[in-house]
Amino acid sequence: MIDLFDSFMLGGSVQLKNRIVMAPMTRTRASEGDVPNDLMATYYAQRASGGLLVTEATDVAPSSNGYALTPGIYTEAQRAGWRKVTERVHRAGGTIFLQLWHVGRMAHPSLMPDGQAPLGVSDERAEANVFAHGPDGMSTAIEN
Repeated sequence: MIDLFDSFMLGGSVQLKNRIVMAPMTRTRASEGDVPNDLMATYYAQRASGGLLVTEATDVAPSSNGYALTPGIYTEAQRAGWRKVTERVHRAGGTIFLQLWHVGRMAHPSLMPDGQAPLGVSDERAEANVFAHGPDGMSTAIEN
């Protein structure tokens, strides 16, 4: 009988120490410039006993940002921040995968470079709220 704590070979190439997978959660804790930070490194390292950690959604470009304070991976500072996170997880014996993210039309102009309109596969406006900074500078849900 297979046990949750049995090791597992994922895709024939990644050895997991058990079958526990931490699902991604948007944390909105990145530093200025959407840089992963020490708080994030601690958060993920504390969970390294799971078989696999899947990170929060991570922006692949300035135009892919869907929420305030989400980490990116498109600048050297962001990549250095993620290196700090992965090194801490690996030191704790964990395995971590980065979840790549581009929100398309779900973004808001306040999150886009120079206030540009969000990029997506269609010109149709998304009918939803996004988590961004309001006119008062505070994080809030803003109509898209």
